[in-house]
Amino acid sequence: MSALFEPYTLRDLTIPNRVWMPPMCQYSAAPEGPEAGAPNDWHFAHYAARAAGGTGLVIVEATGVSPEGRISPYDLGIWNDIQVEAFRRITRFLVSQGTVPGIQLAHAGRKASTERPWKGGAPIGAEGGGWQPLGPSPVAFDERHPTPTELTLAQIQEVVGQFADAARRALAAGFEIAEIHGAHGYLIGNFLSPHSNHRTDAYGGSYENRTRFALEVVDAVREVWPQDKPLFFRISATDWLEEGGWTPDDTVRFAADLQAHGIDLLDVSTGGNASGVRMPIGPGYQVPFAARVKAETKLPVAAVGLITEPEQAEKILVNGEADAVLLGRELLRNPSWARQAARELGGDVHVPDQYHRSV
Repeated sequence: MSALFEPYTLRDLTIPNRVWMPPMCQYSAAPEGPEAGAPNDWHFAHYAARAAGGTGLVIVEATGVSPEGRISPYDLGIWNDIQVEAFRRITRFLVSQGTVPGIQLAHAGRKASTERPWKGGAPIGAEGGGWQPLGPSPVAFDERHPTPTELTLAQIQEVVGQFADAARRALAAGFEIAEIHGAHGYLIGNFLSPHSNHRTDAYGGSYENRTRFALEVVDAVREVWPQDKPLFFRISATDWLEEGGWTPDDTVRFAADLQAHGIDLLDVSTGGNASGVRMPIGPGYQVPFAARVKAETKLPVAAVGLITEPEQAEKILVNGEADAVLLGRELLRNPSWARQAARELGGDVHVPDQYHRSV
């Protein structure tokens, strides 16, 4: 049997295959009013199509734990019960297709309050519906972004509580997996890296201090997330800086810490915290970072990074480089990629009764 279509069990949850959809922002929620941050028809159609296409796990895009935690005013959020009810429509359908529904809980930190990518993605101020970004230190992401307001100790604890509250709502909305977003230069990643964290208190300086906030978030979420349900953490394994940034060595060390605090799988990406860096982008370019975590720790990993072909994905699993693969842009291009891969590799995948004539 194809490794790509073997079920995978974490805690008491079995995911039907190893073809997973990572969080990819759609920037399509209402920016204000009672429906702000709530998923709508676009989100339902988008996620439902990938479930009908056989994807084993769908992780809903970065979802703000607070209004100011959104990347843009058009991001999804999960800070109120209106959003919870809207999410239930999506999770019910995913489950009906045998797909596991997951959600990424996020705070954008110093990269918050930007325009949608197809509108240029530039930072926006209050006149455009934006807000003042927050961060561990008053260090801007680049010359275009505003200097974030440094979080006080009380505000740090408030954000930790927001992650826990968001996890409670995610559970009520029907999600089976929660993922904490610690990658791509957003708030948790801002704290992890000395490039963006210049604090001199208990949340800055040493490795132990820079990882403190992340582990407090993990502990708070794990306390309210059921013990029989998996909890993921997404990380940027490197800032791609020659010095002064987060490194692959840090990632391996941190993976062990995360596992000790109740994380079940590390979703390994890279970059996003430092502007102007050069990344050697190519097919599978981020897989070696996941492979190293898998080889040097006991924490399961998922690999990302221009994974497009069934044989490529299969090889990653067969070679022991990862426990699952996350296909981003390829699933945007082809919602039924899992069904296509199953035909090529001889695997079994769920096909809706309504589509059975296509088999």
